[in-house]
Amino acid sequence: MIPKTYKEVIDLGDGREISIETGKLAKQAHGSVVVQSGKCMLLCTVVSNYEQKDVNFLPLTVDYREKFAAAGRYPGGFFKREARPSDGEVLTMRLVDRVLRPLFPKDYHSETQVMIQLMSHDPEVMPDAMAGLAASAAIQLSDFPFECAISEARVGRVNGEFVINPTFAQLEESDIDMMIGASADSVMMVEGEMDEISEEEMADAIKFAHEHIKVQCAAQVKLAEAFGKKETREYEPEREDKDLEKKVHDMAYDKVYAIAKAGSAKHERSAAFQQIKEDVKATFSEEELEDYGGLVSDYYRKAEKAAIRD
Repeated sequence: MIPKTYKEVIDLGDGREISIETGKLAKQAHGSVVVQSGKCMLLCTVVSNYEQKDVNFLPLTVDYREKFAAAGRYPGGFFKREARPSDGEVLTMRLVDRVLRPLFPKDYHSETQVMIQLMSHDPEVMPDAMAGLAASAAIQLSDFPFECAISEARVGRVNGEFVINPTFAQLEESDIDMMIGASADSVMMVEGEMDEISEEEMADAIKFAHEHIKVQCAAQVKLAEAFGKKETREYEPEREDKDLEKKVHDMAYDKVYAIAKAGSAKHERSAAFQQIKEDVKATFSEEELEDYGGLVSDYYRKAEKAAIRD
């Protein structure tokens, strides 16, 4: 049986294209796509546990690998196998994580994995510029509670003209190397370097990338609709108590603010903060602490963070 595939093509405006395809590979994953530009192909798969983990953060893992096998080679030297990720691969993982993580609900604590693998290498295409697009496209095909489609794009400038996702040769001539992460509505992340450009030029570079990202986000939405957008999964949200939060905030905020503003030594300040926390907990009975003691600690940390920032 030949699997049914779904495909969207993104025109970069200079004769190059990026295609997003699903339905052929990694069908057991919650979402999977193959992103291709020229001969460069990235496979991205995403999975997420249906059970919530007992932590107060999102256990999200983003993995990006450019293996020698993508170029039909194998590593030489002492290790005749694929080794640990390079610095470039680790930095790409962080760039993708930085844009994805805030778009999950704050009370979603299921273990989630985003695996991006270079399947085919093209010496004219920089694959890390498409990693964010691949990750978001795969998530759009899943049932994860995720706010909206995003993408990332690299911007270069050659002979005064902006170039989207420049080739290796173009990047050597470019005086800008920026990675922009954004949704269709807003820019979320800017990373890169340039040779002392003006604020106006930097803003123009970001706007240039954002216009291309809007097209990439629209293509993801279109692909998900053609594939059949899944219903967002239900999960058990965190327990909340607004009255308790206000009570803890009122008891702790002013005290923490005064200590933070005093400019005392670090160990003295930490001890004072700990004492405030103990004093707040002492106002509750043992039965109350057994019932929502964890919430008291969480709300105290929230009040402490707000006071220190202020």
